[in-house]
Order: sequence, then structure tokens, then C-alpha cells
Amino acid sequence: MNAEPDINPTIIVRCELEQRERSLLAPFAAFSADSRGRLKQESECDYRMAYQHDRDRIIHSKAFRRLKYKTQVFLTPSGDHYRTRLTHTLEVSQIARTIAKALFLNEDLTEAIALGHDLGHTPFGHAGEAVLNRLHPDGFHHFEQSLRVVDILEKEGAGLNLSFEVRDGIFKHSKGKGAILSPALEHTAITLEGRIVRLADIIAYVNHDLDDAIRAQAISRDEIPVNCRKILGLTHPQRINTMVTDIIDVSRKNPGELQISPAILDAITELREFLFTNVYESPIVYRDFSKASRLLEEIYKYFIEHPNELRERYYPAYIDDVSLEDNLRDFIASMTDRYAFSLYEKLFLPHPWNI
Repeated sequence: MNAEPDINPTIIVRCELEQRERSLLAPFAAFSADSRGRLKQESECDYRMAYQHDRDRIIHSKAFRRLKYKTQVFLTPSGDHYRTRLTHTLEVSQIARTIAKALFLNEDLTEAIALGHDLGHTPFGHAGEAVLNRLHPDGFHHFEQSLRVVDILEKEGAGLNLSFEVRDGIFKHSKGKGAILSPALEHTAITLEGRIVRLADIIAYVNHDLDDAIRAQAISRDEIPVNCRKILGLTHPQRINTMVTDIIDVSRKNPGELQISPAILDAITELREFLFTNVYESPIVYRDFSKASRLLEEIYKYFIEHPNELRERYYPAYIDDVSLEDNLRDFIASMTDRYAFSLYEKLFLPHPWNI
């Protein structure tokens, strides 16, 4: 009687998980076993599917931990309940996973994209992004920097080597003031999971930024547009529930597509415009961001004039094969708010002489 060949039992675990994925998910979901692969070939984990592995790499990265001390809207708030870039990311992940699960799509892929989408964000929120976009010769966009973080900068220059689908979703999550559901292919993720994260991102920020603005007394509840209150709801939970359930209900009627009803889409767009006018670009909120912008600009110009100091003292991850401007972009984008304040103090403020 011939002996059975030895089979690595751990490989069976991943194979069984991949088979279960095929049996449970919709036919138009992104299956882990069908990933287009990674930038650098490597052996897959025996226990975890590809997108599970990507999610874990993101969570354990330094860039993910730094999100805790990066501004979402209000500059380094002292209150315990204001959002930071990290809590924003977690809220995006929760919303995106809820939608993906209800549509029987790949929750692991959705979560990985959501957790990684803002890894390249600057200190001081979009004010920091605007500074680097103005100063760097090639401009700056945080979604491009997020991809640079996972491809190159993390793990001491080795990168996280994420799967193609996660990288694609990270790169195409951002919309700025553009269309929420963009018809442009260059702004559209190749997977439905990636498109979910794009929607979850705006659902998260229009709701929690509104909540924080009310808490900060930058606006009052009565100032929220009447149409938004009527269609989306009067409270934070009601608005999120309205948006999420609408996407799920409409998309389930059109399998293989991610859709939202026109009335809800118009109300979200109106609410976003209200936030830009009354919160993001309001003199009260923007006043301190203008100061923070000057702070980053002075740091940038200082190291343009002192490149050796950047390389030898402050940025050990300096890459010799790229320009000084690129290294400086990477350095500043990686900063937390508090590190930027501390560095500015070291570079420009006098210190008492200790005897």
C-alpha cells in the first residue's frame, strides 16, 4: 500500500479559506486567490489569504501608528472626543466593511484599502498637503504619497509589498472637491471593494467633521442645510445610517454595480459644500492652519539650505538615489503634528542656556 504524500497542513488552511471565500462571496467580488500579485514576488502566507496579510502589514506599520497624531480637521485639539487621522481611518474602515459585507464582497480587501488610504497624509491635514503641493517641484497629493509609503518608505525602505488590488484602491480613493461617483476610469478602482472605500471615506468625513464642528461651536445644528436634515436625518447616527443603507439597497438591486440614489447623492454633495464653506475654509478654523502652513514652509526652506543636516541628523531614511526635494517631501509628509511643532522649535526658537 502506497503511503500518502506529505502535505504541509498550514497550506491547507489558506486553501480552505480561499475556497470558503468562493462559496460565500458574490461572483463579482475580488477573490484573494485571483489577485494580480505583488510588486515583488514572494511566498504567500500559509495561514492568511493575500488581503488578510496586506491588512496586517498596514496595521503594524509605523505610518499607521503616526496617524494618531495627525490632524483631521481641528488642529491638535485638546478635547478627548475630536477625530484624528487615525480615528477617521477606523470610521472609514467600519463603514466600508458594513457595505462590503452586505453586498457579499471581500471584506478583507475592503478593510486593507480603508486602513491604508491615508498613510501618506501630511501633518495639519489638508493645509499641510497644500503647502507641499505648492513647494515641491512636482506638486503633492496625499493619495500618491500613501502609495509611496506602502511601496517604498515603510520597513526601512523595503516597502510593504502589498497586492495590486489594495494599492489600486489606495491610489484611487481620493476625490477632493471632485465627483463623489466619478465616471473617469483613472479615478475608479478596478474592484468594487476599492470603490466602496471611496464612498465610505466621504460618508465618514462629512459626518464626523460635522459632528466635530458642532462640538467645537464652529457651527450650530440649525445651520445645517434644511434639505440635508430632511433627507439624511437630524443626528449623526441617522445620517450615516441613511447613506449606508441607501448604497446597500440600491446596489443590491443592481448586482455587480455600486450605486447610490440621486436624492441621497445630491444631499451628500450639498453637505460637503456646506462643510467646505463653513468649516474647512472658514476664517475661524483656517486661522491656525495658516500659521501651521508657514511653519511647514519654513522647515522646508531651512532644509533646502541645509541638506546635510537633513540627511545626517534628522532623516535617517534619506534616499540618496532621489532628489533633496523628494526626500524633504517624504520627511515632512511623515511628520505628526507634534513632531512638526517640536522640530520647528529646535530649528528656529532660542533655548535658555543651561549651566
